[in-house]
Amino acid sequence: MMLFRFPLPSINLRPPSISLNSTAVFRSLFMANQHRCDSQKTHLDKDPKYLENYPVPLSPPLPAISKDLELRRAMSASSKSSLFSLSRSDVLFEDEWLIALNKPQGVYCETILASVPSLLNDSSNEPEELGTQSKKHELHLANRLDRDTSGVILITKSHKVAAKLVKAFTDHKVRKTYIAFCVGQAPNWKKITIKSGHGRSKFGAWRVYAARDVGRLLPGGSSIKDMETLFEVLSVNGKEACKDLSELDLVVEEKSLIEFDGNKFEVLVRAYPRSGRTHQIRLHCQYLGISIRGDVKYEGVYEWNGSVYDGHQLHAESLSFEHPVTGSPIVVRAPLPLWANKVILLGKKEEMGPK
Repeated sequence: MMLFRFPLPSINLRPPSISLNSTAVFRSLFMANQHRCDSQKTHLDKDPKYLENYPVPLSPPLPAISKDLELRRAMSASSKSSLFSLSRSDVLFEDEWLIALNKPQGVYCETILASVPSLLNDSSNEPEELGTQSKKHELHLANRLDRDTSGVILITKSHKVAAKLVKAFTDHKVRKTYIAFCVGQAPNWKKITIKSGHGRSKFGAWRVYAARDVGRLLPGGSSIKDMETLFEVLSVNGKEACKDLSELDLVVEEKSLIEFDGNKFEVLVRAYPRSGRTHQIRLHCQYLGISIRGDVKYEGVYEWNGSVYDGHQLHAESLSFEHPVTGSPIVVRAPLPLWANKVILLGKKEEMGPK
């Protein structure tokens, strides 16, 4: 039997340089792509046969405001990449096979990956012999976070370990928790498990689809995947969520029927994604009527209580998995960001009451 080995794709680890010209090119490419998508939308909207052939997304299209704001955020993150560097304080876990880092908001995963060699080769932090070995590392991202999502990012140091972790993620053997600051309707549940379909609409945006549509084809040849998240309410307006509320199971089959009564609440939730779809938590929060603060792409508030938010407030709190080499249980936690700590501290003060 002949065995074929396919090399994993390599990644250029040199941080990109940003200039006025490159920023202008970035903007031109972004706007050209938007124009192409808008033109495609106009054409396809006039083709009823096209609309009949594919499943109908149940979450709304991207808000008009998101185009300019997302462009501004993308350009800001690209500019940061030329100046970004890691320090030892960013390391959450490390051994000879893995390194876990605390990714800040507004920085791309590729920028983090490109900064790792300098961190590993820093002779002031590592013995000389380890510094020499680190130059030979084959670095790969084991998980990815959105540009504005902060928290745990895991990087492997060899092709073999990367392949094992990819399989662990694919087989849902890696447990993840996230913290999200949402604004919307006060939930009538303490915990909820939401199951739906997930896929790209005909205009390229990620959308929620009915669970019954899982497996059906979408434009471009992709198919709808299953998507499942467990949410737990931690606080509403800074106060601990009512423990008497029920635990619900929701299988998505129609558009969200949540109606706002004019009042919006600040809702802190912990999310346990049981699948790993792109923008999964953000999409499910939107469907539940509690879009993440700052998440303009999925109807999150851009301005709130006199403040403007330059990114969504979602934090990858922890990763739990079996070590791909030693088999030992590993739990990696990232410190909570300031916005989450403020809410949690406020809740504790409420519990204690006046002295």
